[in-house]
Amino acid sequence: MCGIVAAFADSDGTIDTEKCERMLARIQHRGPDDTGVLALNNTAWLGHQRLSIMDVTGGRQPLADPDSTTWIIGNGEIYNFRSLNAELPEGLVQTRSDTEAALHVVMRTGPAAVQELNGMFAFAMAGADGSGLVARDPMGVKPLYWFESGGVTFFASELRAFDVEDRPEVTSFPPGCLWTPATGIVRYTNGVPVEVRPAHRAQEPEWDDVVLKELREAVITAVRRRMMSDVGVGVFLSGGLDSALVAAIAAREAAERGEVLPTFAVGTETSGDLIAARRVAEHIGSDHHEILATSANIEEALDEAVQVIEHFDPALVRSSVPNLLLARDASKKVKVVLTGEGADELFAGYSYMHGEDFAEPDVLHAELVRNLEGLHHLNLQRCDRTTMYYGLEAREPFLDTDLIRTALALPPEWKQRVEGRPEKAILREAFTGWLPKDLLWRTKEQFGDGSGAGTVLAALAAAKADGVGGGWVGEVPTDGWELRSDEEVLYFEIWRRHFRGIRPNVTLGAFATA
Repeated sequence: MCGIVAAFADSDGTIDTEKCERMLARIQHRGPDDTGVLALNNTAWLGHQRLSIMDVTGGRQPLADPDSTTWIIGNGEIYNFRSLNAELPEGLVQTRSDTEAALHVVMRTGPAAVQELNGMFAFAMAGADGSGLVARDPMGVKPLYWFESGGVTFFASELRAFDVEDRPEVTSFPPGCLWTPATGIVRYTNGVPVEVRPAHRAQEPEWDDVVLKELREAVITAVRRRMMSDVGVGVFLSGGLDSALVAAIAAREAAERGEVLPTFAVGTETSGDLIAARRVAEHIGSDHHEILATSANIEEALDEAVQVIEHFDPALVRSSVPNLLLARDASKKVKVVLTGEGADELFAGYSYMHGEDFAEPDVLHAELVRNLEGLHHLNLQRCDRTTMYYGLEAREPFLDTDLIRTALALPPEWKQRVEGRPEKAILREAFTGWLPKDLLWRTKEQFGDGSGAGTVLAALAAAKADGVGGGWVGEVPTDGWELRSDEEVLYFEIWRRHFRGIRPNVTLGAFATA
């Protein structure tokens, strides 16, 4: 996990290297272990802030091919890099860095080879011949923003990287897309990283053991892939189903290596999340760490949280405050954490999905796909920023390509709450015996609510609104959406101080309710 800045100039453009250096310095927190820079005449500039996870000693970036004709910088992880390397000529690969695999695969077969990469990534390549390539993973797990000015196209991992005068031109680089100087932007995959077809209709009202086994193995494989690391790996454990399953699988994987899995939980003293996480940790035998959230440290962290996640959506802010407290402590012990993001989008975990509007299976399936495609502007943005702010890499097993394919192939009827069936029942049943029964079937709580942070922040917003007469009149977002609640007003005021000029409707997303 790292931070990248890249710039490419056409024949009329001139790269401002001082601008590039300023941009790179603003995201130093994403890669506190090393800084690497490459300037290729006036055709390209590559900058890299490194968080050393794979090939700690030999994976410094920019990485070059053996003849030093092409260089790459990357943010994220390529999980299938070993299988990709196995298909390359012997002696070509010089490091154990997963990013090097992307370099060679693209050099051999061209930009379309990005489709072969299984992972979370945003990377930039530049050649001595003036060629270039920038690509982002299909789900947008890894962030990327860009703008063009005066014949130069700039890319960076975070909004804060860009100079104030450039902010109005900055937009989000779309997931599943690549860019070259010759072609401009091209989509290499259709939204989510599988071909989305109309939902399969259920032939039976219930699933069978074959289905459960296939689903269970897909989840286990996804977790196993994300434990790839040369440094310590832990789990953010909320006590809810998704992170509890990830932790249970990871604990078994760690035990097979002769290790004990570190887990991390946060909440107020009596929060449901903290209590449930403690019981999960006891059951799986993890090295468990608890971070106590109080009204004082929640309020104290609010301004920082909004600035860090670069967002003002209330649901994201509520969860980002405890996430920051969690990341700050976890980063002292590990460099990688697994999380439960994505399960609700795959298995209809949100309560609104079980209303009359989504009773038709095809409509529910379409809503799941829509949610998956919007994650890069919402939960994934919060997850990436809160961890990377402390030089910590977050990985999301439920967003594994193969697991997404398996989950979306399930009939939507099996994901509906009917005849007393709780949400995500098929996922719960697939892991019968992995957790105590009451925890396996525990009712879902939103992270910000289960941790206790949501209650504190809602009260803070209400008090502020009362202090200004029970209503707010002020600047509304430029090129954004109408503010929807007192909480959103409070968070937007903070966001505007740090990101004035950024246009929300081309860089951010919003949940349906605030």
